[in-house]
This record gives sequence, structure tokens and C-alpha cells, in this order.
Amino acid sequence: ECQWKGPFYFIQGADPQFGLMKAWTHGDTNNGDDEWGEEIKLAEQAVQAVNKLNPKPKFFVLCGDLVHGMPGTRWKKNQEQDLKDVLKNTDQDIPLVFVSGNHDIGNTPTRESIDDYCRNWGDDYFSFWVGGVFFLVLNSQLYFDSSKCPELRQAQDAWLDEQLAVAANQKCKHIIVFQHIPLFLSTPDEDDDYFNLAKSVRQAILEKFHKAGIRAVFSGHYHRNAGGSYKGLEMVVSSAIGCQLGQDPHGLRVVVVTEEKVVHRYYSLAELGSRGIEKELLDLLAEQK
Repeated sequence: ECQWKGPFYFIQGADPQFGLMKAWTHGDTNNGDDEWGEEIKLAEQAVQAVNKLNPKPKFFVLCGDLVHGMPGTRWKKNQEQDLKDVLKNTDQDIPLVFVSGNHDIGNTPTRESIDDYCRNWGDDYFSFWVGGVFFLVLNSQLYFDSSKCPELRQAQDAWLDEQLAVAANQKCKHIIVFQHIPLFLSTPDEDDDYFNLAKSVRQAILEKFHKAGIRAVFSGHYHRNAGGSYKGLEMVVSSAIGCQLGQDPHGLRVVVVTEEKVVHRYYSLAELGSRGIEKELLDLLAEQK
């Protein structure tokens, strides 16, 4: 779908993270994740809300931390199976796009942990076209700490440069990136934090993205809504489907792509499920047809 065909929208979710709610409540985020009934209900609510939308979204992307169990931990396989069982109920006409998070492949990923993720959920980085818009899915853990698999970081970097060259040649309408860890939470020069990428790598990525004309980067990881901009590139940080670490409701982001812009709004699961998308965004979809 390299040609622009008019406005469309997609749904972005992040951090269903089966197992975190109990672990967080008990103050033991390394263990304590042996129950995730609450997260199952929230993920089911998210799928039901997405299925009811009319018109249908072009796809539903989950920006990482699919489950809480780190690679090799006791409950990870069960958590993954339960999430898959919920996601199987997504409308067959709405493709699912998965982004790897730190809990999916480890804070310091290895070739083994990444291979395991790829067997389960698909490639850890890839690109796709929808209606003249070029989408890139990145493995942000390789930017966070690739010390155990430096060759994989180099491979992603080389691939990304190739993809951006393709995008430049194809004259795509917009380029949009999905990754788990935000480049920054509010300002491009903020201090290093658990929830952002280190300044030492952030600045180079921001500049590369800016030069390539990337319009927006969507991420999760923070379990709160946040974001900012850098030279016209918008950094959008979406709160979680699962455990909230701030005051936001469990929710999903609706992203409308028009010829000129990328417009988005975060909805609580209850709001999206009961009322659907507001008129203002639907009107954008109806334009330019």
C-alpha cells in the first residue's frame, strides 16, 4: 500500500503486562506476578472496544511489555498464552502489530531472548506500508543496552538506514515509528531516566529521525501519558492497557492519519467501548475522500 488513498486511523495500545498489577501492589516487581486475572479482563475490554469501532481501524499495535514475566521466569509462558487467548478474539479484519518491550526480551537482551520473542510474536523490528504511509517497528532494547548482542544492534542500525533511504525514494506521505521505550518523556534534553533512552543515544536517533522526516514516534513503557516534540517530530508516550503508575485510566490511543497531519487522542477503555470515536476525529476521516 505505497499509494496515498485518503485518511485512515489505527489503534495504539501499550503494556498489557500480565502480572504487573499484583507485583506492583505487593511491592515485589521481580516476583509477585503469579496472578493476572485483572489484566486479562482489561485486555478483553480493549479487544471488545476495538472490535466495536466503525469504521474499522487499519491495525491495532501493541507497543511492548506484552507480559510482565522477564525471559526465563516462572510465569512468562502462562502469561503469554493467556494474552494470546484474549487477542485471538480480535476481529479477523484488524491486523495485530507487536512491538518488543523490556519485559518481553529482557533489560539486557540476548540473541536467545530475542529469538524466543520472534518465535512467539514475530520479528523484533520490521517495516510496513498502509495507504501511502511508511511504518517502522523498532527494538528499543537494542538502544537501551545491547552489551550482550552488539551485532544485533549494528544489524538494526544498518537496516534502519536502508529503510529510511527506501522511504526517501518512495515519497511516502508520512513516516511513523513504533518502539517501546520513549526517546524522551517531555523534553529532548531531559536527564537520563529508567523510562527514557539515554542522552548518549537519544540525540543521534532524534537527529536521524528528524532528517528522515519522521512525523511521530509512538511508545509505551511509562504507564502514563506523556510526550513532547523535537524539530517537528512528535514523541507520543501512551499509558497502559494494564497497570497504571500515574493518574491515567486504562486505555488506548486512536491515531488518525490525514494527508497533512497525524492527530491522536487517548481514550479510557470504558469510553472507547461505550461511545466509540468522537465526531471530531471521524470528521477528519471523512475529509478528502
